[in-house]
Amino acid sequence: MPQEKQESMEKLETGIPGFDLISQGGLPVGRTTLVVGSAGSGKTIFSCQFLVEGIKRGETGVFISFEESPQNIRKNMRGFGWDIAKWEEEGKWVFVDASPEPGKNPYVSGDYDFSPLLARIQYAINKVKATRISMDSLGAIFSYLPNKSQVRDDLFIIASALRDVNGTAILTSERNHEYGEISSHGVEEFVADNVIILRNVLVEEKRRRTLEILKYRGSSHQQGEFPFTILSDRGFVTIPLSAMDGEDRPSSTIRISSGNVELDQMCGGGFYRDSIILASGATGTGKTLLSTHFAAAGIEDGERCIYFAFEENRHQLIRNAQGWGIDFEQAEKEGKLKIIFRYPESTRLENHLVRMQEVIEEFKPQRIVIDSLTALEKVAALNGFREFIATLNATIRGQAITGLYTATSPTLLGGSSVTESHISTSTDSIILLRYVEVYGEVRRGLAVIKMRGSSHDKRIREFTIDGQGIHIGRSFRNVTGILSGNPMYVDQDEVNRLSELFQEDGANRE
Repeated sequence: MPQEKQESMEKLETGIPGFDLISQGGLPVGRTTLVVGSAGSGKTIFSCQFLVEGIKRGETGVFISFEESPQNIRKNMRGFGWDIAKWEEEGKWVFVDASPEPGKNPYVSGDYDFSPLLARIQYAINKVKATRISMDSLGAIFSYLPNKSQVRDDLFIIASALRDVNGTAILTSERNHEYGEISSHGVEEFVADNVIILRNVLVEEKRRRTLEILKYRGSSHQQGEFPFTILSDRGFVTIPLSAMDGEDRPSSTIRISSGNVELDQMCGGGFYRDSIILASGATGTGKTLLSTHFAAAGIEDGERCIYFAFEENRHQLIRNAQGWGIDFEQAEKEGKLKIIFRYPESTRLENHLVRMQEVIEEFKPQRIVIDSLTALEKVAALNGFREFIATLNATIRGQAITGLYTATSPTLLGGSSVTESHISTSTDSIILLRYVEVYGEVRRGLAVIKMRGSSHDKRIREFTIDGQGIHIGRSFRNVTGILSGNPMYVDQDEVNRLSELFQEDGANRE
């Protein structure tokens, strides 16, 4: 018996940044999608943007408002640059106003009859031949129905009417908690074909917005929660994370210079072109100087570089680079360098990420410096920071860019930082910069402790900083505990004695 060929569900691209990747193509055509969330989660923006993106693609839309008046929606959405009034004049956007008059709540006696409202909706859809429909919000109209058992029946009537016009529809509804019951009445999610949950959770005194596709009847989608943000010039932006392009690209075998000859030698000939390097050290150990040399080396080789600074501003970086004989200002004028400075606290971590992706896409660099990740970590919860790192790494690796991240150790003598522990496994190379106390004198030590796909110098070498930059010298002798942040001087006689003991023990075992 021949096997029946399974038909794939046709999907309508929403155009909402990131969402079509998570939903693997958009919303199922001709079906209803329930978008639920607590107050401030972004439901109205999502439903409006669904129509906006359709208009940009030559489609038309109908917006049914049960809560806010069309006047308020036009005003609020204007902040995103969406001129709804203009689209109404052009016949691309139609409002069906079912919002209550200010100060008046409808009085319902007996069963509520949706027929007149459905007739208005169908008329508006036919008038502009709408392919997209948004209904915001179901909770506003169902909240005053005297018979709660009628809610489910009325929802079936609405959903059936929307399917009859073959429109792809979004229905929004409130929920009381971020986790737990899906909707306020507990029936909406069973009537709709698809369910999307928007969350705005307070974690460690920081807000974290996420989107989850809970149900997608007859259609595939990415599982789990995905962060999103709302930007004034782009609206609703979803960050795909694991749904990003996972194409298996070949790794580069080309070596590029770190900007320091000795460090290149320690790394086996330099960094690989598409690698991500972490430079970790206490404040003042030379992380920014190392980053400056890295950027300068790329500029000298004709590469374009972006320097994302979250601690020192642009003028400080230019001044400090000049002190080391590097002209960042001239490099900017020639279009080889772009310095982007932002205060970490100025916005959410997701917003920083989206803006960074925009600059990368526009400037198309070969090298990127992020100085420092520790500063960014302070503005996000643990999960949010991990998501940021995962998406940033995917962005950089996906475009074969060489990235240098810096992280600040919690103590002057070193020790593992929280930032370092979160990202060390996802980086290709790790360079540790440490203060070392020897006979009452503070010196600096550098070690390459990780270099994927390459041999490297495993010694901890002393380095100095002067007006020309970093100079790496010989390895430390008779000092232990440098990497752990507890350097101790060991007498040479004791070193010789221990060496003889190890040799003798080895001989006995043989």
